[in-house]
Amino acid sequence: MNFTHLQSKINSLIASDSLTIDNRLTQICELLQTSINYYNWVGFYFANPQEKTLHLKAYAGIATEHTIIPFGKGICGQVAISNENFVVPDVEAQDNYIACNINVKSEIVIPLFKDGKNIGQIDIDSNTPDPFTKKDEEFLVWLNVQVATIL
Repeated sequence: MNFTHLQSKINSLIASDSLTIDNRLTQICELLQTSINYYNWVGFYFANPQEKTLHLKAYAGIATEHTIIPFGKGICGQVAISNENFVVPDVEAQDNYIACNINVKSEIVIPLFKDGKNIGQIDIDSNTPDPFTKKDEEFLVWLNVQVATIL
């Protein structure tokens, strides 16, 4: 996958003042989900530090019942605490995995920082075993830096 082409489209979406932040986040999710064949579900969760929960704000893919995730629960909840990228090549090998869809084989979650604080994350599920590379991780870190500029 050529992430450079996607970066240009994402930069345009980020800069689009005619769209609300929620619309921009949703369009970014849709762009990733339709452009990268192994990105089967893409979503942004944002933290509520007082409640120690993550809340789904925008996504593309099959609807999920996991719209609120407690810190520490599942891959997303672990990232809310660890503040570190989490690449899961095989979700069945994770004891603390929350199954959103029986077809999901792997997941990548990258924290989103604003002013040095972990305020949320991008979560990507794949129906392909072990598809995520260092390039995916680097691209998603870059993406979250861009998203933080509009929050």
